[in-house]
Amino acid sequence: MWRCRWAVWLAVVALVVASGTGGSVRAEVPSDRIALLRRGVALTGWFRFPASRDPAALRSWIGDGALATLHRVGFTFVRLPVDPALLAEPGVLDALEAALRRVHRHELAVVLSLHPVGWTLERSAADRAALRTAWDRLAPVLQRVGPRMTVAELLNEPVFPGDPAGWQAVQHALLSAVRTALPEHTIILSGQDWSSIDGLLATRPEPDGNVMYGVHLYTPAELTALAPWRSGLDRAALARLPFPAPDPDRCRSRAMGGQAPAERAEARAPAGHTTPPSLVAQRGIDAETAGVIAFYCAQGWDAARVAALVERAAAWGRQHRVPVLLGEFGATTALRADARLAWIRTVRDAAERAGMGWALWGYDDVMGFAVDRSRLRQPGPGPPLDPNLLAALGLRAAM
Repeated sequence: MWRCRWAVWLAVVALVVASGTGGSVRAEVPSDRIALLRRGVALTGWFRFPASRDPAALRSWIGDGALATLHRVGFTFVRLPVDPALLAEPGVLDALEAALRRVHRHELAVVLSLHPVGWTLERSAADRAALRTAWDRLAPVLQRVGPRMTVAELLNEPVFPGDPAGWQAVQHALLSAVRTALPEHTIILSGQDWSSIDGLLATRPEPDGNVMYGVHLYTPAELTALAPWRSGLDRAALARLPFPAPDPDRCRSRAMGGQAPAERAEARAPAGHTTPPSLVAQRGIDAETAGVIAFYCAQGWDAARVAALVERAAAWGRQHRVPVLLGEFGATTALRADARLAWIRTVRDAAERAGMGWALWGYDDVMGFAVDRSRLRQPGPGPPLDPNLLAALGLRAAM
């Protein structure tokens, strides 16, 4: 089924290219490059927080068997986060180029994504200068490996709270500079607000045909990341949240540890999304955690709501005639397995139905496969990949 949907999307892109501008932007991303960016996974720890900055260690971070397995199960590309602080280290740029070429040999494209740590681009001219310097260092590497299988993502998750125009100005200037150095490469842009869908919708598309726009999706974060913005919550209780959760009473019942049917009437939360104090005390869950549970359960998250969220990004892409990539999504391994797999399957399916490629975060991160990094260089096919997660992603089980 996904092959049919992808063929339709490629036909739409080809039609847009043939039809000329006719809208705000003319799409010119090569169709074969879009086809490569169908199903991806992030290699999160290779050039971002590596255990060793030694170039020899970076060159051997992952074995060829593990890369071959990624291609064999059905991935078409990897997203490679790069910490710009590494780029000034002796030998790192050569190690990065070797890594790109090795991934390509396994018939996997690469989205090279800049992931700075601790930058405040909104306020710091020095950080904005460092962003430009990072791409000045990266551009020669990307020139040498060529544009066919390497895509440049200018910046991961720009923040610029409440200031889409501020990020737009920074991104426009950076795109102009990088485009001069990489005239044939496809470049991934994004909106502010952590590359959210709302950030994308507030973005004015650039008059550059060979660009895509990336969005990230972890909504609702109460489910996928167990409400990480609040300390002191009962994560074990949040890990019991179900998905889908169309019935608020049943949802609260599951998260609160399970209730008999007779208790459900007492568990109904009023309009303010609170849980009755008697039930909180009975289940031994603190009031703040119970409030988060009640809030999540009142939202009625299901496949239709996720699809509607993804469709907002897809509709923006159709309006402006630019491809949109779901560049990150995932859910913590701490979440109950059935809910986690159902949410990942639902997001993946929604993206494919909307004609969007996707990339799971990540291969070696708890939001994805959470493989043991110490086993990445082992002989053979590399660390085992969870067959249930592969199935949720519509991929083949590793043989």
